[in-house]
Amino acid sequence: MRFAPVRNDPATLAQYGALFAACFPGTGKFTPAYLDWLYVANPDGAAVGYDAWDGERLAAHYVCVPARAWVEGAEVLVLLSLNTATHPDYQGKGLFTKLAAMTYEAGAQAGFDGVYGVANANSTPGFVRKLGFQLVRPLEARVGLGRLQHAAKPAAAALSFERSWTPASLAWRCANPHNRVHTVSTHGGKRLQFHAASMGKHLPAYAELDTQSALVPAGGVAPSMLRLFIGLAPDATSRYWNYASIPMRLRPSPLNLIWRPFTPRVPLLDASRIQFTFLDFDAY
Repeated sequence: MRFAPVRNDPATLAQYGALFAACFPGTGKFTPAYLDWLYVANPDGAAVGYDAWDGERLAAHYVCVPARAWVEGAEVLVLLSLNTATHPDYQGKGLFTKLAAMTYEAGAQAGFDGVYGVANANSTPGFVRKLGFQLVRPLEARVGLGRLQHAAKPAAAALSFERSWTPASLAWRCANPHNRVHTVSTHGGKRLQFHAASMGKHLPAYAELDTQSALVPAGGVAPSMLRLFIGLAPDATSRYWNYASIPMRLRPSPLNLIWRPFTPRVPLLDASRIQFTFLDFDAY
């Protein structure tokens, strides 16, 4: 078995798409356009990861994408753990753990300060026990009407974790070719609402960001009043009175925020001071 960093040329991206098709039949997400957008076009940097090759056959693949985040008052470079796939013929051989460890070592050497991700109930124990991740907190999953009511959000410097979006990175995020994110400006341009198709067109995934200027074009149609919130808000300011929690038995898979710092100077996260929305990971 040969291990090598991920590549972003069209021929290799096509091989990644074929591996995803073999591992996740019926999933139409991993098209060449989607992989090029995710792996190549990200303004925060190209994808970081490793592949396992058995001769010319792709046995396994793991990738993270670069991002910026505020962690305990410092803006740092981080990785977002995303795509992983092991061909059915090679499963059970520990390839994912090997590729992940190599990816994190490469990320640390490249100047990244940590890696975060959202793991489902099945994969969370492996990330925590085998790869040293902190299980920060289960994500809220709520359905409600209209705006999510909350007190004024603390400044990024007062939070333990918040994604740091630039105009370029936010525009890139909204341009997802698999599921475009739509924006609407509110409050005289001081806030942006974001929504994307989730569980049918009548229940969009929904988020809001404060902004001093229009980060992305925001002239779209407002989302429906019935909305899905998946994420976290700081305990001191969260108000969920108009959003009901989805019972665990009705969720396809409960999702957990996980985090692993790469250096001792980067701390673990305080679960009570997290700002996190669907924009910050790959759910929609």
